Amino acid sequence: MGAVGLASAFALAACSGGSSDAGSTTGGGAVAAGASSSAPATTTPAPTTSSPAPTPSSPPSTSKATPKPAPPKPKPKPPVSTANVPCAKAAAASGTSACVDLSAHRAWLLEDGNVVYGPVSMLPGQKANPTPTGTFHVLSKEKMHYSREFDNAKMPNSVFFYPGDAFHTGSLRAYSHGCVHLSATSSLKFFNTLAVGDVVQVVP
Repeated sequence: MGAVGLASAFALAACSGGSSDAGSTTGGGAVAAGASSSAPATTTPAPTTSSPAPTPSSPPSTSKATPKPAPPKPKPKPPVSTANVPCAKAAAASGTSACVDLSAHRAWLLEDGNVVYGPVSMLPGQKANPTPTGTFHVLSKEKMHYSREFDNAKMPNSVFFYPGDAFHTGSLRAYSHGCVHLSATSSLKFFNTLAVGDVVQVVP
């Protein structure tokens, strides 16, 4: 074989990896290189020594909803003084009583000596038929009384304190025949307040 042929043979052997020994050597190198590149890192990371700052927790709310204050109770009205009531016996009576002042044309209702209603306007009997004076008691009550003596005249809310004489609704411009005339509102109050047996005092 000439020099040219030997050169060609060496070139082919170099391209094909040469003999099996050369291949083993080359292959082993490749494996070693691959093994060294895939080995895990042995360096252990330094432990973190700083813990995260704790989140400040707000203390539980101890405040409760403020209850609304209860509305103040209304104060009871003080009883009216009886200083201007001219009926001493009616003021001294226990329970409900009535007072009539003929000259002043005024009337009151009292409870245990305290004025609870009045004074209210009233009109007494005319001179020929005067309203009796003194201390009496309620005899009877009629929601609608008809006067037989005076042509069955209506006497609403009648409260009799003397035979034939009563508190009732009547004119405050025309004198009566002895009864005590009151307005419709006042006579209703007297009728609803006074009971049989209650004291009625009429002063001149």
